[in-house]
Amino acid sequence: MEPEYVSNNTKHLSFKQRIAAVRPTRWIRFGLVATIFVAWVIWLGSPWVLIFLPLLADIYLTQYINYGWWKECKPSLLRTVMGWVDAIVYALVLVYFLFAFVGQNYQIPSSSLEKSLLVGDYLWVNKMIYGPRVPNTPIHFPLAQNTIPYINCKSYVDYPQWDYKRLKGFRNVERYDIVVFNFPAGDTVALKVQNPDYYTLVNQYGRTAVWTNKQVFGDIIYRPVDRRENYVKRCVGLPGDRLKIKNDIVYINGKALNEPENVQYNYFIQTAGGQITDELWEKVGVSVDDRNYVPVDNPDMAYGVEMLGMKVNSNGTINPIYQAPLTKQMVAELKAMPEIGNVVKVPTQEVINVFPLVHNYGWTRADMGEIWIPKKGSTLHLTEYNLPMYARAITAYEHNTLEVRDGNILINGKATDRYTFKMDYYWMMGDNRDNSADSRYWGFVPEDHIVGSPMFVIISLDKDKGLFDGKIRTDRFFKSANTDKP
Repeated sequence: MEPEYVSNNTKHLSFKQRIAAVRPTRWIRFGLVATIFVAWVIWLGSPWVLIFLPLLADIYLTQYINYGWWKECKPSLLRTVMGWVDAIVYALVLVYFLFAFVGQNYQIPSSSLEKSLLVGDYLWVNKMIYGPRVPNTPIHFPLAQNTIPYINCKSYVDYPQWDYKRLKGFRNVERYDIVVFNFPAGDTVALKVQNPDYYTLVNQYGRTAVWTNKQVFGDIIYRPVDRRENYVKRCVGLPGDRLKIKNDIVYINGKALNEPENVQYNYFIQTAGGQITDELWEKVGVSVDDRNYVPVDNPDMAYGVEMLGMKVNSNGTINPIYQAPLTKQMVAELKAMPEIGNVVKVPTQEVINVFPLVHNYGWTRADMGEIWIPKKGSTLHLTEYNLPMYARAITAYEHNTLEVRDGNILINGKATDRYTFKMDYYWMMGDNRDNSADSRYWGFVPEDHIVGSPMFVIISLDKDKGLFDGKIRTDRFFKSANTDKP
């Protein structure tokens, strides 16, 4: 609600004269803005912010400061330019507070939550549901996460940095919620190679190679929590849970979790003869990027094909085979089609870079655990066996020093076998299970990384189609984004 400016010819008026000259409409505007501001300060829990209330009173009422000085300038060009600057600054301030404390738009860039959320969905993310965070980096450009496009410079100023604080929300994170959060492993970034993340790069190539080979990896930078990339996954593990994954099934406290309806796994699809057409792929709902042809033209591959459950013809030829992520419904649809000969789930292969990167427990993304998810105020008995699971939480997230010396665990220089966690942590996974970079690779999501939960789809654009060929998915407009729960 932009204030009306008065001419600077009132600068010699007394306080009473200024108040008397205020029009009723300006009193109404000030009353509304002041009420919203005071309510926000109460919600913020920082009474000292009320020192800015007199400034609001001056902007809307007394105007000792001539905020509209440019309106009295003679050059019309200057008035025009300053008019645009005034409007843009005012809009940016409103957007800043809206994005920081109410909600924000967010685009789905990858298929990790297909088919619950689709690539090309633009979501409205509700930050009030879990309570908005007070920005760690208060001075930032509100329309860019960490880099201003085209200019390729930082969208924030490193200082000041505020400690983590979350305002009161409507509820806590619940199991099966789709949650937007800052990427936990995104604190350190190799600018030229951001996927895979820095810690995976170090695990693969060594720290010296990543830091010294700038031509390949670029500069290594640090990002504050709220300036790290935004990820969206489904919460399957809550603070205090004991989590285990066996044959792709998630167990919480010993009980198998029901899977979301649209959960996907990778499958081999063998045709009954010819190639799979684009029309058939589209009918089933497989995107262009997920239509992967598996080359099996070599007759020597027949044994391996049969071992996977595929068929080899009597003359030794092999019908075309594809690989794609499918839901249970999509599998059923394909098996019922005469063009399809066989559909077999892709067996899980050994994955080296799974959580925790610093230690090999022999886990894969399909078989992990058991893992206790840290809970605020809970104390964990530390051993050399379980320490690798919690070392990053203790050091990077809760800012302690950690060292193992002569078989003893030292936290902040003191020998101990106990640690009490300061924050709640969560375990996040994508519904596209075999194609999702999630907690199975980088571990727990701390509560100070939680951004909010998507409410609905604003618009949805299909990247595989043209503007006049179904690109705009109108059936998804304003569709609820958090309803696919078991």
